[in-house]
Amino acid sequence: MEMHPLWMLVDPYIIWFYRLTGYAFADFLLGTFVLAWIALLVGEFTISMVFLVSKQRIDASTEESRHYQDLSAEALSAGDKEAYRAANKLANDAFGKSFFMQIALSAAFLWPVFVALAWMNQRFAELEFPLIFTDYALGCVGVFIVLYVAAYLIFKKIKYKLPYFRWIKTILDSYQSGPVEAKSFTDGLPAVRKDEKR
Repeated sequence: MEMHPLWMLVDPYIIWFYRLTGYAFADFLLGTFVLAWIALLVGEFTISMVFLVSKQRIDASTEESRHYQDLSAEALSAGDKEAYRAANKLANDAFGKSFFMQIALSAAFLWPVFVALAWMNQRFAELEFPLIFTDYALGCVGVFIVLYVAAYLIFKKIKYKLPYFRWIKTILDSYQSGPVEAKSFTDGLPAVRKDEKR
């Protein structure tokens, strides 16, 4: 199978990691582990960059959702069903917008995985590693996924020791400890005295 021009461009650099020891199986594991790390790091940087670029829109969408949620809670406590339905619909629309932005962020994290797998499919599609004591075999995609998970678990332990990702975490933490809290639907309800509960 003829290699795509994009893969021909990056192939000499990636395949170098598959020729480090001279032992085919060890080289395959080592090269795939390095490739998994590259895919993981590119994904982490991409999702953080997309987050920083779209932060204002995410903030605006979150604020909009909170605003309409507050309005719907106030309308409910005032007994205004029409206003409640209208504000609730707008709150749901704003929440949906925010939700799909988060889905887009997830895609920014995963795209390097698909690129790496596409390259591996060009290079190692016919490789299979029999699993001991079973009739099954693991292909190059399965090996990549196992090593990617291992790289992810290792990176998770050191991620916030790196200044850049620690800075990103500080920004994300500010969302959880923000000063503005959305009103609860029970905020407008009269308090129930203890003796009334009996």
